[in-house]
Amino acid sequence: MKKKLICNATIVNEGCQIQNDILVEDDKIIKIKANITPDSETEIIDASGFHIIPGLIDDQVHFREPGLIHKGTIKSESIAAIAGGITSFIEMPNTMPQTTTKKALDEKFNIASKTSAANYSFLFGGTNENIDEILKLDKNQVAGIKLFLGSSTGNMLVDDPKVLRKIFSSTDLLIAVHCEDEKTIKKNLEKYINEFGENIPISKHPLIRSENACYISSSKAISLAKETGARLHVFHISTGKETELFDNNLDLKDKKITSEVCVHHLWFTDKDYEEKGTLIKWNPAVKTEQDQIELWKALNDNRIDLIASDHAPHTIAEKNNLYLNAPSGGPLVQHSLLALLTSVKSGKISLEKLVQKACHNPAILFEINKRGYLKEGYYADFVIINLKGTTKVTKDSLLYKCGWSPFEGVTFDSKIEKTFVNGKKVYENGKVLITNAGKQLTFNR
Repeated sequence: MKKKLICNATIVNEGCQIQNDILVEDDKIIKIKANITPDSETEIIDASGFHIIPGLIDDQVHFREPGLIHKGTIKSESIAAIAGGITSFIEMPNTMPQTTTKKALDEKFNIASKTSAANYSFLFGGTNENIDEILKLDKNQVAGIKLFLGSSTGNMLVDDPKVLRKIFSSTDLLIAVHCEDEKTIKKNLEKYINEFGENIPISKHPLIRSENACYISSSKAISLAKETGARLHVFHISTGKETELFDNNLDLKDKKITSEVCVHHLWFTDKDYEEKGTLIKWNPAVKTEQDQIELWKALNDNRIDLIASDHAPHTIAEKNNLYLNAPSGGPLVQHSLLALLTSVKSGKISLEKLVQKACHNPAILFEINKRGYLKEGYYADFVIINLKGTTKVTKDSLLYKCGWSPFEGVTFDSKIEKTFVNGKKVYENGKVLITNAGKQLTFNR
């Protein structure tokens, strides 16, 4: 692979914006400075007027392979990811078979090694019965452990207190948790079934999977982590009340308990159920405008550490069912960055802070080797963005296998010009150029 020189762009990295050139050779950045002089063999890419940010690292996606490939595959969804500026992902274990054995984990790595357009790793799923499998894991192979403390897509609810304590006490791996209290949800659901039968309005979703259900579960997980010294990461915080459980007194590298917010909880509120219906049914539920305000506040003051997508595609036929039968989740990786850039322009977050939360911090949290930053010697994963461009989301533009998006009809006020993965230009001007540039993520543990 010949050298590439990206020149005249504004680089956003480590809290600063500066105009510099980036020289890439093979899969690495070899030089960052002003006015780099190329040799005759170097490909020159003029990025005048554009910004360059590190490729996003999405620490929570559901790409559905194996077993649920009518919804998506590692290939299809990773292609959508690179079109959206996401160059690395960590995928969830609730596939078929579930990623709860070493054999199932190895199968996923094998599939991704042949088909992934982006860099990849996986979380290993904990259950009430597989503690022995967890204890055999190589901490340098797997990104971490995922526990569903509230039931979601797939039957992976971990509800045995003894098992939870054993897992929390026995592993040095990061434990990522989905926190919703099952007893509270069942009680709320029973109430609305008695009132509406099968015709529960979608507007009741945030009342069924309520603020209290989230807070009870999150607070219990945090309490257990503090007791056991476990490394805990709480996925998709959706309520203002939960943000009070986290502090901002330490640097991320020193925190034992961290949290994440997802793009849909930052974009949609319960006012959107009327228009969007079950298309914005997620677990945890999209909640109130006040909750969203509190999420943005906690993200900016560093109580919330990461931004992710929780990309979770279902077919449109599945989503168009009545409330009780419509699955939770939706496709987001192609448009997460664009939605966040809109929030930058509206003053909800700075571009530097966005890069910190979506690029740098996932690399720090998971101890990912040489990714998440624009640095010499690091892998050349980056995105060229046009903050003066526009992107209209149409059905024809979607790359998700499921073929729909909750953002259809939205015109974002930015544009992703180019995406690079491991030094290769994989996406440009709306076209995917290379679909197998991804590499397995490695960890410095």
